Amino acid sequence: MAVILETKIPFPSDDVFAWHERPGAMNRLLPPWQPVRALSQAQDLRDGSSELALPAGLRWHARHLSSEYIPGRVFVDELAPQGLGQAPLRPIHWRHEHHILPDGPQQCVLRDEVTTNMPQKLVRRMLAYRHRQLAEDLQVHQRAAQHGMAPLTVALTGSHGMVGTSLGALLESGGHRVIRLVRSAPQGPNERVWNPENPDESCLDGCDAVVHLAGASIAGRFNNEHRRKIRDSRIGPTRRLAQLAAQSGVAVFVSASAIGLYGADAGEEELAEDAPHGRDFLAEVVRDWEQAALAGPDTGMRRVQVRTGLVQSPTGGLLRQLRPLYEAGLGGRLGDGQQWQSWIGLDDLVDIYHRALWDGELQGPVNATAPTPVRNSEYSAVLAKVLRRPEIFPVPAFGPRLLLGDEGAQLLALASQRVVPAKLSARGHTFRSAELPDALAHCLGREH
Repeated sequence: MAVILETKIPFPSDDVFAWHERPGAMNRLLPPWQPVRALSQAQDLRDGSSELALPAGLRWHARHLSSEYIPGRVFVDELAPQGLGQAPLRPIHWRHEHHILPDGPQQCVLRDEVTTNMPQKLVRRMLAYRHRQLAEDLQVHQRAAQHGMAPLTVALTGSHGMVGTSLGALLESGGHRVIRLVRSAPQGPNERVWNPENPDESCLDGCDAVVHLAGASIAGRFNNEHRRKIRDSRIGPTRRLAQLAAQSGVAVFVSASAIGLYGADAGEEELAEDAPHGRDFLAEVVRDWEQAALAGPDTGMRRVQVRTGLVQSPTGGLLRQLRPLYEAGLGGRLGDGQQWQSWIGLDDLVDIYHRALWDGELQGPVNATAPTPVRNSEYSAVLAKVLRRPEIFPVPAFGPRLLLGDEGAQLLALASQRVVPAKLSARGHTFRSAELPDALAHCLGREH
């Protein structure tokens, strides 16, 4: 049985078709709640093939049908024979027709038709996500072009992490070249070796901008070894890369930072970028991390430090940990639930990094949080409602202390920071999801 979804997209059909042909497009369209990741994208929509990684080592091979390809209008893919050779996939039938139909000079109709024996509800959720994602990505690229953004070559560290994967795909689908700086052997022409302790002078050759995301996870018990990894993976590598970027003539250096700078117990006041620093371990690390991003000669290179809040995506971070608990009906507020949670949708965070590349007025620290921070009790209630599960099991404050220790619990699970994106608001920035229910519903594929 076929599942059909049509959506009007306020962009010319040729632009929409061209977007699908660029690297990164497939990655941008994969629903984050599905346990699937892109291994390769077809280089040609006429007769190319794509490969997705599924759980348990399975591979989904999608082949494009040249006999049904219409340039600029239609491409079709289906589950390929090599995929059907894997026993769990043999019963599955899948054929996906992508129609991009002109509807005037500045608008088109995106029509997806999927013929499959998979549950219709799941397919509709996937298609609805894809249509919204496409429209919003195109708006982001249009806004950047209107402000003079031309194709860039961007060096990216942390490119295989949650944020780096999404940002790299957004940039490539917008026509930019992404040079992934990796610590292992390069896998292609768009990867270069980066030694954080001693970066080679040539690793930034030809690059217009650098986005530096790499750093060890802060999750865990805060013993001496964990503290050392957190500091050593950020301060020195950031300082050396910033120095090299300035010396190499890079125009923009955008580096990751965190709202942990404000301290784990920052009170009830709203925190703009000029709010005072905290004095705990993470606050001191972030302070030194941002200072390291200013290293190197003053060559006029614009520098932006993106102070990230709690990123909302089922592929990582807080939501990845909470989702299975809430889906099992075991979710609830943490402690008294009064701590402030300053959150940000993954796509909105990626948009902020993208904006930092083209907005010449944006520099220094930038709060990357949604404009509507919530208390933990509200976050818990919204997540339960989106997942349509009860919220009846509050977690006592001693729970996180058992897992993370006193310091880890205070710095991570029980931290309270009421952060607002003052600089972005002053620049008239548009968020895809300014409200938590919409952000969670979109990334989890649910209605709200």
